[in-house]
Amino acid sequence: MYVAVIPNRSSPPAILLRESYREAGKTKNRTLANLSRWPAERIDQLRAVLRGDQLLPAAEAVEIVRALPHGHVLAALGTARRIALDAVLPRRAPQRRRDLALALIVARLLDPAAKLATARMLDPATACHSLGEMLGLDTVTAKEIYATLDWLGREQPFIEATLARRHLKNGALLLYDVTSTYLEGRCCELAQHGYSRDHRGDRPQIVIGLMCAADGCPVAVEVFEGNTADPLTLSVQIDKLKQRFQLQRVVMVGDRGLLTSARIEQTLRPAGLDWITALRAPAIKQLAAEGGPLQPSLFDDRDLAEITSPDYPGERLVVCKNPLLAEERARKREELLTATEKALARIQARVQRTRRPLHGAAAIGQAVGAVLGRRHMAKHFQISITDETFSFVQNAVSIAAEAALDGIYVVRTNLPAAHSDAAATVRAYKSLSGVEHAFRSLKTVDLELRPVFHWTAPRVRAHVLLCMLAYYLQWHMRHSLAPMLFDEPDPAAREAQRISPVAKAEPSPAAKRKAARKRTDPATPALAKAGGEPLPVHSFHTLLGDLATLTRNVVRLGRDRLTAILATPTRTQHRAFDLLGITPTA
Repeated sequence: MYVAVIPNRSSPPAILLRESYREAGKTKNRTLANLSRWPAERIDQLRAVLRGDQLLPAAEAVEIVRALPHGHVLAALGTARRIALDAVLPRRAPQRRRDLALALIVARLLDPAAKLATARMLDPATACHSLGEMLGLDTVTAKEIYATLDWLGREQPFIEATLARRHLKNGALLLYDVTSTYLEGRCCELAQHGYSRDHRGDRPQIVIGLMCAADGCPVAVEVFEGNTADPLTLSVQIDKLKQRFQLQRVVMVGDRGLLTSARIEQTLRPAGLDWITALRAPAIKQLAAEGGPLQPSLFDDRDLAEITSPDYPGERLVVCKNPLLAEERARKREELLTATEKALARIQARVQRTRRPLHGAAAIGQAVGAVLGRRHMAKHFQISITDETFSFVQNAVSIAAEAALDGIYVVRTNLPAAHSDAAATVRAYKSLSGVEHAFRSLKTVDLELRPVFHWTAPRVRAHVLLCMLAYYLQWHMRHSLAPMLFDEPDPAAREAQRISPVAKAEPSPAAKRKAARKRTDPATPALAKAGGEPLPVHSFHTLLGDLATLTRNVVRLGRDRLTAILATPTRTQHRAFDLLGITPTA
C-alpha cells in the first residue's frame, strides 16, 4: 500500500490510499480509500507506518537534551554586534581570540565573576548560558581567558583610539572624573594606601580616571597608583588626547577638586585646551566679600547670573543659587553642629567630674581635636582650654557667614559666550553626573569591579578596561531599553523642557507615570507602535533575568536527529527585542 497524490486540474489534488497487486502477470493498482479530507500531519504519520518506521510515544519521540538560558545572551550579543563592539578589537588577531574577548565583555555584563568561573560558564560542558555556543567557542580554559585578558590590556591604545574616533571630535565636550577602589592582597605595585571613596581605608587602593563623551558614553580609562592625587592624573589624560586621539582642542569638564587653578595654569592652558569646572568654597567666599562681584542682590529675580573677576582674567564665572541645595546644606550643618555640641558637652562633663577628671591642657585638647576634626566643625566653635577647665560656644559670626552662601556655587570657564552661554555652561558642568553613574555601575551590582583580586599592574589595568567595555555595552542597551526600565525615556527632551538648568531636574511625565504605575507608559512612541497592554517596568538587571528565561533547547527528535528550538518569547521579551532591534533566533 502507498499514498498517491493525483492531480485534479484546477481543483486541489486527490490524496488516495492505493494498493498494488499482480493479476495475470501484470501489476495493477486499486484505490482503497480517499484521504483528501485528512490533515497533512495524519497523512505523514500514515506514510511513516507504510514505510515501516517505528513509531514512539510522544514522550519518547521528543527528548529535550539540554536547555540553556538564552534570551539575555541574545540581547547582549545582538546589541554588541549592532553597535559593532567587535570592530573596536584589532582585526589582526586570530578570530578565536577576538571571539573570546567579546565573550569576556558580554559575560562581564551578564554575570560578573572571577576569570576561572567565566571560563567554566563559556565552556559548553559546564556552561550556565548559551554564550559559548553562540560564539562557537567549544572548550575554553582559564589559561585562554587570562591570555585574552592580557591581550586586551596590550591593545588598550588601539581600542580607546577607535572609541575616540566614534564619539569625540575637535571642540567636543569631554567629561573626566576619578574614583578609587580597593584591592585584596599586597602584591600589585599599583596598590597604595590613599583616600578611599569606598570607606575601606584598611585596604590598599587604586585610582581610576574615566573619560566620557558629553552624553556619558565611556571612551577611555586609566589606572593610577592608589596614593595619586586627583589633579595629578590630568597630565596623562591630556597626553592621551593629544598624542593617541589626535585631538587638538576639546572642552575638558571636571569637578572643582580635579580641575584646580594650578592644573588649569600648568596643564590645560599650555596644552591649548578649554575647560569648564567650579570654584571651591574659599574662592567663592572671596568673591562674596564686601565689594566683591558676588552679592545677594544677584538672585533677587533669577537663580543664575554671569560675573567677572580680575582674579580670573579671560574667564567667565556663572553664579548659581539652588534653594533646595541651600535647605539641604542648612539642615546638614545644623545636624553636625548639634552632634558636635553633644560630643563637646561630654568632654566638658569629663573635665568637671570629681572622680578621675580629665585634666591637662594637652589631654583635653587631644580629645577636643578628635571631635572637631571628625565633623570639620572647628571653624564654628570658640574653644577655651586650661589644665583644669574646658568651655566652648558656637561662633555665630562664622555660622552666619557660611549660611549666607548656602546653595551658591560658581561655574568657571574660558569659553566665549557665543560658544557656550551661561545656561549651556551650567548644563555641561552638571553632565558630570553621567560619569558618576558610570562609576556606580562599574563598582557596584552591575559590573562588580571591586574589589580587585589581580596581582600585577598589567592585569589590573586590563581588568578595569574589560569592565569599562562592559559598561560601554550596557550604556547602549539601557538607552534602547529605557521605555521598559525605570530610566528616563528621553533625557534630552526632559532637559530641553527645564525652565532653568539650576533647578532640580524633575522626572518627565512619562517617567512619573512609569514610577507610579510600575507599568510601561503606552504614550511612549517606541512602545505605542508595538500596541498591546502596558508591561511591568524593570530595572536593568531584572529585565536581563526575565530575558534569561527564554531558553535555547537542544531537542532529540526520534532516535538520532538533534535540533535547536527556541522557547516561545513572552510579550515582555518580544518588546525588549523590538527595542534592541534584534530578531530572536536559536
